[in-house]
Amino acid sequence: MHCVVDHRAAGPASGISDVAPGTLLVAAPGLLDPNFRRTVVYVIEHRPRGTLGVVLNRPSEVSLRDVLPSWEPLSSAPRSVFVGGPVESETALCLAALRTGHDPATLGGLVGVRGPVALVDLDGDPSTLAPRLRGLRVFAGYSGWDAGQLASEIARGDWIVVPALPDDVVSGHESDLWGRVLRRQGMPIALLATYPVDVRRN
Repeated sequence: MHCVVDHRAAGPASGISDVAPGTLLVAAPGLLDPNFRRTVVYVIEHRPRGTLGVVLNRPSEVSLRDVLPSWEPLSSAPRSVFVGGPVESETALCLAALRTGHDPATLGGLVGVRGPVALVDLDGDPSTLAPRLRGLRVFAGYSGWDAGQLASEIARGDWIVVPALPDDVVSGHESDLWGRVLRRQGMPIALLATYPVDVRRN
């Protein structure tokens, strides 16, 4: 027997109006789409025409050293390319977290997303950014929603919208990011972190 939590009634951080660059879309336990099951998506862009983000917790088997060796020393562990989503898997996106005191708007090769988190131009020179970055992550592909699509998925209960922390983007994923993000939301959303991967085993 497992505990059922209705996260759609869990508070204000549960609707499309809360989606913005720098927020997280956390897959609800009932979302079984293999592209997004137990994923945490960082929202990079949210406009009336649609939403774009990257999955933070899907490392691939591809080493960053093999595809972008000059950026590998700046990468956070694990130093692999992450699967950002099912759209345009040949496209590389890079997110970085800046050290305290640095503003993305004043640095070349960066486009600010929110706070210290910025998109990195991978055609730039990593050595100029190295002293200013706490870490970075490279993603192959991205996750995208057309106008109205994400709103309907949130209304259906597929996603929980919560604030992101800069460390979510660059921290190591030896621990379960999905569960960690849910647990820090407080009750009742935190209970979802205990939801079994396979309810038949519970």
